[in-house]
Amino acid sequence: MNQRQDLVGQRAPGSRRGKGGDGAERHEIIYRSISDAIIEHRLKPGARLREDALAEVFGISRTGIRKILQRLALEQLVTLTPRRGASVTRPTAEEAHEVFAARQMVECGLMPEVARCVDEASVKTLHELSDQEQKALRKGDHSAAIRHSADFHTCLARLAGNATLAEFVERLCFRSSLILAVYGKPGHLGCETHDHATLITLLKEGRGQEAAVLMGNHLRAVEATLAIVEEDQEAPDLHQIFLS
Repeated sequence: MNQRQDLVGQRAPGSRRGKGGDGAERHEIIYRSISDAIIEHRLKPGARLREDALAEVFGISRTGIRKILQRLALEQLVTLTPRRGASVTRPTAEEAHEVFAARQMVECGLMPEVARCVDEASVKTLHELSDQEQKALRKGDHSAAIRHSADFHTCLARLAGNATLAEFVERLCFRSSLILAVYGKPGHLGCETHDHATLITLLKEGRGQEAAVLMGNHLRAVEATLAIVEEDQEAPDLHQIFLS
């Protein structure tokens, strides 16, 4: 059992309790566990998320699980359907195009400001995220690589100093991860890591407009890798995903 699973299974001393009898800190840990599983594609788009099964896996009440699923639904990682319950959001082809169009408008627009704000410390952080992504790719861990790529893009947005836009970009990156899970080619990350390295160089040199152009080309290249093919999804083994 890893550290996160150990924390999920135990209540921290002195933790605040929620209305459903579950600690607020535990709710946050469980929320992160489920969102990570979605973003890293261990929970596939379309997979059903039964409240009773999740409650058993994490050892909290169904009321607590319901609150966590509602939070994930607000972030569009989970879809709540009357009489059917929760499932991992499965974006349509139209939504996929809209998400990448939104990323084009927001992320490209942020690049000149990022170029003005970037410093040595932030450049170091960006290089670390890019290196983590490349290491995951070399290991063949594409789920981790996609997560690191999303973290890289979110970090870029935060450097512009607009918290609202950074949060929006983070949610768009989460949705992009779902889109890649549904429509991405098997074994293909979609996000070329050498583009990230070049972006860092341009931003460090204050070449914001060139970084904006590269970001646009980069996002179009990612979208071009998508293959719109519908596939049936099997019910996930929640014990295997969260407790193995």
